[in-house]
Amino acid sequence: MNTATVAAVDLGAASGRVMVASVAADRLALAEAHRFDNGPVRLLDTLHWDALRLYTEVLTGLRMAAARHPDLASVGIDSWAVDYGLLDRDGALLGNPVHYRDARTDGVMDTVVAKLGAEWLYGTTGLQLLPFNTLFQLSAAADTAGLAAAERMLLMPDLLSYWLTGVAGTEVTNASTTQLLDVRTREWSSDLIARAGLPARLFGELRRPGDPAGVVREMDLPVTAVGSHDTASAVVAVPAEGERFAYISCGTWSLVGVELPEPVLSEASRAANFTNEAGVDGTVRYLRNVMGLWVLQESMRAWGAAEVADLLAAAAREPALGTLVDVDDPVFLPPGDMPARIAAACQASGQPVPSSPAAFTRCIVDSLALAHRRAVREACALSGRDVDAVHIVGGGARNELLCQLTADACGLPVVAGPVEATALGNALVQARALGVVEGGLDDLRALLRRTQELRSYQPTPGAEAAWRAAEARVHPSS
Repeated sequence: MNTATVAAVDLGAASGRVMVASVAADRLALAEAHRFDNGPVRLLDTLHWDALRLYTEVLTGLRMAAARHPDLASVGIDSWAVDYGLLDRDGALLGNPVHYRDARTDGVMDTVVAKLGAEWLYGTTGLQLLPFNTLFQLSAAADTAGLAAAERMLLMPDLLSYWLTGVAGTEVTNASTTQLLDVRTREWSSDLIARAGLPARLFGELRRPGDPAGVVREMDLPVTAVGSHDTASAVVAVPAEGERFAYISCGTWSLVGVELPEPVLSEASRAANFTNEAGVDGTVRYLRNVMGLWVLQESMRAWGAAEVADLLAAAAREPALGTLVDVDDPVFLPPGDMPARIAAACQASGQPVPSSPAAFTRCIVDSLALAHRRAVREACALSGRDVDAVHIVGGGARNELLCQLTADACGLPVVAGPVEATALGNALVQARALGVVEGGLDDLRALLRRTQELRSYQPTPGAEAAWRAAEARVHPSS
């Protein structure tokens, strides 16, 4: 096989798409077959995902892709992390999957960490503490009838794969985000599961990227396990040359870090809340979650604004580094009136409150670039990895203002693109499993550099002093 046509199902927290990629040794082209909205559904007091609608949309997209491309050879599925469905002994779903922004985990993390010990937990899993990690979600559900009846837990991409194929399995890159996987062995930590009081039966067979994962029964289409955590697939598609790079997978979240061969489990790493997630080909995604464009997305929803390009153009004309917030403050995590929370943070810190959507947007983008600077520098210091460039992939690569400000803040060149990094990384892992492309991540990234549109941003000379002063304002104790 010299060329393969594969489908990449890429599910984000705000939208999903089925993309079709044509891959050969000197070709990598991507086209959209189907795109659809995704979002939470509130039932009574709980925020859920509409899992059956997601399944219907994915199947619709695969039908459309197969109709246009009769030679479709494979499909891979990736999504956001941590959320899951519980299956009973007959394989039926026990309740709608709960959204990670739901309040049911409020206070649970502190209780579980006090029980297990923060140092032991980090030494076992290498994972940062986030209140919505799967460990804490399952602990929040400990006394529910659903958990008592459950025989299997499947993370979201694996749940959809199961519904398509009837074959259950859990892909390891997404499993590594649960805080239930041993960071060294990349197997479920039976010790942790027992100490947390969770049923061992929930945690089944693990798959690795490239493994077969069943066949879509409706259309006899093979499913290939990919980096099913969307960031794992996105990092495959970082078009870097060599190892001296940092990456920012920028969308609703900014996942900021470096790629390493081994985890970093030092006390300094734990204290800085850096995570060691499994990457493709045995790599470690050493990163920290930064709140990302979620803060802007929620602000736009509050304003009823639809044109982000107009907002960013107006924001570029606002004074730089005038008002800043810590975008990683947990107050910005839930949905709701984001501008009101930004205004409250400005008042609490004695700063002027932005007076217009453009001024709010400039505050958000400046603050996000500052968070990128902090995370990149800490990732390098904690890992000992020096970097020569920062790669921004995902939707944020379109945001010219953010890309330039990130270059200025980090004092490093920024390479922006590809925008559809997750779908491209998904497709490349499938194509390699099919034998169309060969080699390791360096070879896949070389193909990306030859075929994808990239844009470079150079840091503005003399900008460092202003960003250093801005960081001292937001993090005075650093």
